[in-house]
Amino acid sequence: MTGVVPASLHLYELYRSQTGLSVPSSSGLTVFCDFDGPIIDVSERYYSTYQLGLADTQATYQAQGTTLPIQLLSKEQFWQMKQDRVPDVEIAMRSGLVQQSQIDVFLQRVGQIVNQPTLLQKDRLQPGVRWALKLLHTKGIRLVLVTLRCQQQATQILQEYGLADLFSGIYGADNDQAAYQNYADYKTQLLVKAALEQGLRGDLAQSSWMIGDTEADILAGQALKIPTIALTCGIRSRRYVERLQPTCILSDLVSAVQHVVTCYHLVQA
Repeated sequence: MTGVVPASLHLYELYRSQTGLSVPSSSGLTVFCDFDGPIIDVSERYYSTYQLGLADTQATYQAQGTTLPIQLLSKEQFWQMKQDRVPDVEIAMRSGLVQQSQIDVFLQRVGQIVNQPTLLQKDRLQPGVRWALKLLHTKGIRLVLVTLRCQQQATQILQEYGLADLFSGIYGADNDQAAYQNYADYKTQLLVKAALEQGLRGDLAQSSWMIGDTEADILAGQALKIPTIALTCGIRSRRYVERLQPTCILSDLVSAVQHVVTCYHLVQA
């Protein structure tokens, strides 16, 4: 799927125009959930990538006889800047890289190593995730993963944690840079594909929720008129996501699942 999905195009028409097939019908509540942020804590990997990127840049220039005035940010400082979506260029500048050539070396190195196996091992399951996902499962609420992480990678991690079977579908990117770049249009396309293949049609506002932590998640959900829950445990701060006006803002996946289950029970009552 390529290009931005027109908001006015009905999902049924889109699916039929692309596949020639009818949209399967499905009932019940569906929760679409992002991976990095809501389920996986990536903060240690991103900070370690930042540290190594700076160290490698410093070593490169040191080999040329130039000493860079590196000023390493603390993890708290770095993560706050990431959550406020401070551009990587500005993070580099605040870390002592003053010339564009130095910044370019740093950014290139970060892109090269952020998905290396040794750094991926630093990712951890967010607190309470097992309980939250199993609660949705026991309540009969369909759970679908929609992530900009490489699909194969996300599937493997969920299998390692014994959580893959809780998902009715896993939809991810076909490259390992989409998550770091956070492409909102790509996320919207993945969400459309997931909704169609899971048999959802009609008023998605009454049959689904979107849970995520970035603008890509919120904008994708809003494009399909799906209620959105923005979490502040990931890579965006409350201050940042407030601008995007999600349906609600909560602290973590446990709180989001409790909110969804409560709303579901009220509708069923």
